[in-house]
Amino acid sequence: MTLENLRHRAIVAVDMESSTTQTNPVKARLRQAMYNMIDDALRTAGITQQHRDSFIDRGDGILILIHPTEKAPKTRLLDTVAPRLAARLTAYARRHPEEPCRLRAVVHAGEIHYDQDGCFGESLDVAFRLLDAPAVKAQLLQSDKPLALVVSDDIYQSIVRHRYPGIEEQTYRRNVSVRVGGRIHRGWMHNA
Repeated sequence: MTLENLRHRAIVAVDMESSTTQTNPVKARLRQAMYNMIDDALRTAGITQQHRDSFIDRGDGILILIHPTEKAPKTRLLDTVAPRLAARLTAYARRHPEEPCRLRAVVHAGEIHYDQDGCFGESLDVAFRLLDAPAVKAQLLQSDKPLALVVSDDIYQSIVRHRYPGIEEQTYRRNVSVRVGGRIHRGWMHNA
């Protein structure tokens, strides 16, 4: 493993609620809608393909790795991308009440390793453990909102607690903890 294959990335991952209960034709429509809504939310924030790696498909989810650049600061993920995605999901549910698209999302950042088969590293492990945490799944299941957002403690400490414009610290609560590599990692749920 060489350092030439190591890159810092903002990490966004989404996963669809209850996709395994859907038929394949419904999954196909929901996947297409999910991709369109994610792309729209990123573009609304000025995060285009030149600012990120290609989407990494996860079947009923997407991994997005965003390059460090002043054109795509991590604040945009919380002040623009998440609200736009939530609005698009809400509009989709109104148009398609029989098959709403509901997502869990995580925002994290860290070092990513790349090899001939893709990407890996502890930062991704943390992001996916937070995304799949029972507390995050439970919040979406118990909510009428179509998006459950969790941010890592790193994102909370470097972005949320500073109350940048459009980011309200009081709308986050620390109630997620996961174990990765023998260490506890905390997450903060957005509950606005």
